[in-house]
Amino acid sequence: MMQLDTTQKGHPTGITDDLDALLNALPDQLLRRLREMNGQGDLLEVVLDLGRCPEARFADREVALSDREVTEADINYMVSHIGDFGDDNRAGIPRTLHRISAIRNRKGRIVGLTCRVGRAVYGTMDIILDIVESGKSILLLGRPGVGKTTMLREVARVLSEKKRVVVVDTSNEIAGDGDIPHPGIGRARRMQVVTPALQHGVMIEAVENHMPEVIIIDEIGTELEAAAARTIAERGVQLVGTAHGNTLENLMMNPTLSDLIGGIQSVTLGDEEARRRGTQKSILERKAPPTFNVVVEIQDWQRLAVHHNVAETVDSILRGQPIPAELRYRDESGQVQRMEERLHFKAPREKPTTFKPTAPLPTTRVYPYGISQNYLEEAIKEMRLPVVISRDINDTDIVMTLKSYYRKKPQPLRDAESSGIPVYVIRSNSILQMENCLAGIYDINVDMSLDPLALALQETEEAIGRVMSESRPMELAPQSSYIRRLQHQMAEKANLASRSRGREPYRRVRIFKGEED
Repeated sequence: MMQLDTTQKGHPTGITDDLDALLNALPDQLLRRLREMNGQGDLLEVVLDLGRCPEARFADREVALSDREVTEADINYMVSHIGDFGDDNRAGIPRTLHRISAIRNRKGRIVGLTCRVGRAVYGTMDIILDIVESGKSILLLGRPGVGKTTMLREVARVLSEKKRVVVVDTSNEIAGDGDIPHPGIGRARRMQVVTPALQHGVMIEAVENHMPEVIIIDEIGTELEAAAARTIAERGVQLVGTAHGNTLENLMMNPTLSDLIGGIQSVTLGDEEARRRGTQKSILERKAPPTFNVVVEIQDWQRLAVHHNVAETVDSILRGQPIPAELRYRDESGQVQRMEERLHFKAPREKPTTFKPTAPLPTTRVYPYGISQNYLEEAIKEMRLPVVISRDINDTDIVMTLKSYYRKKPQPLRDAESSGIPVYVIRSNSILQMENCLAGIYDINVDMSLDPLALALQETEEAIGRVMSESRPMELAPQSSYIRRLQHQMAEKANLASRSRGREPYRRVRIFKGEED
């Protein structure tokens, strides 16, 4: 099933899904039921679980395909009509993009199948064509099912018209199952991976043996793969890949993958430098140049955010002054529109002070959309501001919401903006973020001494001083794995030893001199 037309750029657009190949692998009863149904073009998955009724999942609904429970014979029939399963429990159908994932019991027997329809969607990457053709390394982020792999496949096809492109295909999801790659990747060459654990080795092998100008890689997920990606980028090869995470901020907080955007490290400033900057002595800085020059956050099929200079963006976030991303989306006519992302929250001031009002302040009604009302009440109480929480979005002065909600633009937020009600956006559902937002509304400074990260680094700094002066171990308060990693780095820089102890969520860092049993 193929539909083609032409975009303004001259690239074909349309969808090819080879749906018959997947349907013919299903038991006859399910095949007939799906043939009778309308809207097969919207089919996403067919799910077969032993002892349950089979289901078909569409973009907007789920439909039972039969009243009869799935039997072992049904599953065996399906398995016999597809390719072999790899170490990642994924299989496919030769020369198609369909992916069949298995669920096994404790004895290794297959008791469930998820049959995902694979589609080559042509024209999806026109929205970032200028970036792709610039030769810069690009990292695509987005939630599962948002279209990262589909866009990656299209990038391979377009670039292969002019450059030598190699696709490192770990689960045969980019170029399909079998020895012959799907035509959706164009003239690009495909290297398969025996097992996901060897993906980083194949990435390096692709560069050393086949002289590519572009490497395409899906789902960079381990430190070894991140290191291999850096090696490839340093050799002057354009790298286009995907990684887990919805936003650039998610990647920065991921200890395993933060190296892709330069890595984050704790730096201890001298007293004079700390006073000059008006910051704590321990601050966070980018460790190295980013592996990827550009990060693209795919929000949905027709909308994405582009960070054109990853180094500058990461540095600005660490300083508390984030640079707005460029939003790109297709309007109703299919034209690509561009605009700068609006950031409604204000960054913390360089030299924060505790707010002490000298004159009465006007009362502000705030409607919390998707954020904790209890946290907001605590932030209001802490700052002693004349803020009232509104229960009606149509009877409020401002709306406060999370960045993740604002990007999806639900109807209440669209209605508020069309009515002229300001919408303030915060990055996370925390009291600290709400205090910063309220400070921006009233144009005041806030006391940042309650920042959990700043407090943890300050505690580490003080503990290091005591260990060095008193020669006795110090145990820090329990922290997340990301903060513990920074604490270990600080101890290492001070030529001290450190060790994590305890179980989550009480796992903590112990700092000491020399060796300890």
